[in-house]
Amino acid sequence: MRLDKFLKVSRLIKRRTVANEACDAGRVMVNGKVAKASQAVKTGDVLEIQFGNRSVKAEVLDIKDTAKKDEARELFRYL
Repeated sequence: MRLDKFLKVSRLIKRRTVANEACDAGRVMVNGKVAKASQAVKTGDVLEIQFGNRSVKAEVLDIKDTAKKDEARELFRYL
């Protein structure tokens, strides 16, 4: 699954366009490397997202094309 879509489905970022902008600005890293929005994400990857002066680290646990609000929390785990 594409990185920008995973960020939206998991609700780490609310909208896919915002996820695209964050990737273009270099604020999203996958396994320690700056990632493009089109990069493939798989189970076990570690994502790091910069929100201003705050950083969020999460591990991908599962990948689904769609997820309800309750299910979205099960797609990743904060580190």
